[in-house]
Amino acid sequence: MGLCDNRTVIITGAGGGLGRAYALALAKAGANVVVNDIRLDAAQDVVNDITQAGGKAIANSDDITTIATAQKIVDAAIAAYGKVDAVVNNAGILRDRMFVSLTEDDWDAVMRVHLKGHFCLSNILGKYWRDQTKAGVAVDARIINTSSGAGLQGSVGQSNYSAAKGGVATLTLVQSAELKRYGVTANALAPAARTAMTEQGMPDMVKKPTDGSFDFYDPMNVAALIVYLVSASSKHVNGQVFEIEGDRVSVCDGWKTGPEKKKGGAGYTAEEIGGVIDELIKQSAPPKKVWGS
Repeated sequence: MGLCDNRTVIITGAGGGLGRAYALALAKAGANVVVNDIRLDAAQDVVNDITQAGGKAIANSDDITTIATAQKIVDAAIAAYGKVDAVVNNAGILRDRMFVSLTEDDWDAVMRVHLKGHFCLSNILGKYWRDQTKAGVAVDARIINTSSGAGLQGSVGQSNYSAAKGGVATLTLVQSAELKRYGVTANALAPAARTAMTEQGMPDMVKKPTDGSFDFYDPMNVAALIVYLVSASSKHVNGQVFEIEGDRVSVCDGWKTGPEKKKGGAGYTAEEIGGVIDELIKQSAPPKKVWGS
């Protein structure tokens, strides 16, 4: 028995990198996998690897960034396997530039793939699971989103990507609160692994060791968390954002109300509030370092 036996999962951007690792690991755990990637040949290569190992998978290259085309992905999954139990929103792109050098297209392209791409499939599936619940069907479904350390802390030269990934984290919190009544959990992860994007941006750091030592940036290290979150075993985990890399996993602690000071009986004037702000900042924990600063 596998941890994800008969669970049907859609994975976006699954033709390589982390998505490919997720697809292989989920299929090995018994899931029916829809390998979605805009590169159909890459998606089919992953499917071939899965089926040759005895797993179940289909390839799909429909666009995740519109409701109409994302619906085709869901329709293909249901036609092949009769249901959908989970979506792993993994696909992404980069258009890295310093903030004042960003073009409107740089901004829109990253928002479209990351933030709108997370919206479309999850919106369709949220309605699908809601309707099932209202029809009396027991639902145990998963939305798994992909944030980033850049989205949690900021990253120099990646204001578009950081903003989109920060949006994904907060989107996850709202999904988790709204959809739990329908048997759906929503969680996100901020992974670090060897992918086409990281090999381009930080090749020396993520390269595979040649001495047989632990491969810290192997995407399969992250895939274990995905398998667990897709499985029925994780139904109590909801509204969490995890950072994971190598042999390390942590639960992220986001924005929260820190030290405060009340004047009492009246609001602060502009002249006096500056001193209050300085005092509160000193009482606060030191801010996390923005990547690249």
